[in-house]
Amino acid sequence: MFAPLFQGCGFVFAAFVEYFGNNGKAIVHLVEAIDVYLLGTVMLVFGMGLFELFVSNLEVEDSFSEENNRSNFFGLFTLKERPQWLEIKSVNELKTKLGHVIVMLLLIGLFEKSKKAVILTPVDLLCFSASILLSSACLYLLAKLHDSK
Repeated sequence: MFAPLFQGCGFVFAAFVEYFGNNGKAIVHLVEAIDVYLLGTVMLVFGMGLFELFVSNLEVEDSFSEENNRSNFFGLFTLKERPQWLEIKSVNELKTKLGHVIVMLLLIGLFEKSKKAVILTPVDLLCFSASILLSSACLYLLAKLHDSK
């Protein structure tokens, strides 16, 4: 689960090397890093959501009392309350949260593919702009659907 996060750090380091080497490929590495970080986020949300739904049998009030502080990083930081993104009460809510992150992954993939797109005719430009418009509209509608609940 943490391998994509370490790989993303490698892409960020490669972007710094490319930036200071003046090769001009720093943006490519940064887009790859964002893609890998989002993949790691999908894995983290899915794993923590499944744990919250099926494994954890503690109530929110009981698990975070003053004498029973949970640690989130080897005892270095105490977690006073459960993060809001981790409060998953149903499988549908978990699917919704995963859907949001997967849509973001697809948009980053579209952005990555758009760098290699060859635009020769006005029809190519129209199709390219329509794909950006439709993907932005889908992200907007997804956010509005989530806010209405």
